[in-house]
Amino acid sequence: EIDRRMQAMGFRALGVRSVARPGWRRPAVAAAACRRLLSVSMDAVPVIDASSLAEGRPEAMVDEVRDACSKWGFFQLTNHGVDPDITGEFQEHMHKFFALPPHVKDGIRRSADNSRGYFDDELTKRKRDWKEGLDFGITPGSRIPGANGFTIKGVSDASPEHDNLDGHNRFPSEEDAPGFRAAMWNYFVAMTTLAERLSQVMALGMGVPRDFFNDDLQESHTSFLRLNYYPVLDMSAQSEERPLGISPHTDAGYLTLLMQDDDCHSLQVRNRFDNMWHTVSPVPGALTVNTGDMAQIWSNGRYYAPEHRVLANTEKPRYSAPFFYNPGYRTKVQPLDTCVDAEYPLAYSHVYWGYFRWQRFSGDFADFGREVQISDFSVLNTKLRDEKRVAHQDEFMQTFDGNQKYSAA
Repeated sequence: EIDRRMQAMGFRALGVRSVARPGWRRPAVAAAACRRLLSVSMDAVPVIDASSLAEGRPEAMVDEVRDACSKWGFFQLTNHGVDPDITGEFQEHMHKFFALPPHVKDGIRRSADNSRGYFDDELTKRKRDWKEGLDFGITPGSRIPGANGFTIKGVSDASPEHDNLDGHNRFPSEEDAPGFRAAMWNYFVAMTTLAERLSQVMALGMGVPRDFFNDDLQESHTSFLRLNYYPVLDMSAQSEERPLGISPHTDAGYLTLLMQDDDCHSLQVRNRFDNMWHTVSPVPGALTVNTGDMAQIWSNGRYYAPEHRVLANTEKPRYSAPFFYNPGYRTKVQPLDTCVDAEYPLAYSHVYWGYFRWQRFSGDFADFGREVQISDFSVLNTKLRDEKRVAHQDEFMQTFDGNQKYSAA
């Protein structure tokens, strides 16, 4: 069942103001709302031309991006300006990585106190995913002179100088995977640049200056890139129900830039209006974008973090690469004043990204029970609000120094 408030917010995104009242007391308004609902829910995820971004004109995209973030929370971005040579080299090395011998991948396996590295045992909503993956990301000092490919020059990945909430990167050696690290770095930089530009568009759509999030995102972001490999599903080997590539979930951060697989269309998004799953068939050369939980909080629900999933495929494998653009660990995320009014009353209390990220990974790594959600911090729905979680967050942030590692204990 869709949350009643999410339904009302969804109708408001369509420009319908009266549907929050029970009983549909105005038949003409109700009929118009239904027609508009059907026209949106039956359409494909929007496709947006990003040419103006590369030209330094983010204002030209504001209306389209705001509309897509409000109605679907998903859109495909064409003419985004990412060098196809960088993309091609990245894809080649991603495929080669998952073809490495098991002992090489096991040697860089992530752990309970380090979210970065190889994995084939991730849980989403307490269900094991049908996939393999590799996570790596930005580390302290990577923006300073002398930084080289995720690592401070002359300092190994495992050095304490790289310790942070997400842990440290674990890459295969140059001997095992020649050119891999360099290809990953080039693509990571390209995704960071595009995410920064797109975040400016989203900021303008929330009624704040384009550089509003410079401190919380551009200058202190804690983003990471994930390589995904979904093997062909052999149903004859399944003793229980058919597994999913990834179970339904929302992305925790601000926005996600996803490179999809043109040959295997398994990504689905749940439409907020009809509650149905819609396949996101990739436009060749496009990147798929979705808004995350932090964007939903900052926008006070005007932007929508959609639930999505990946189906396991019985005929062909699938490769994908989501880039998760995340705030700084100490960033205090709360609804912007420009997004709170009579139609959109204050929906959330503040959330610290560091705490939210820590809790979300704890749920990914092992079955700790219910996964943290932004509804835990709702101020409108007391049944959903989790006061223990809110109190735990404040305790965590009082002792968090910005660089401590995970502890799943």
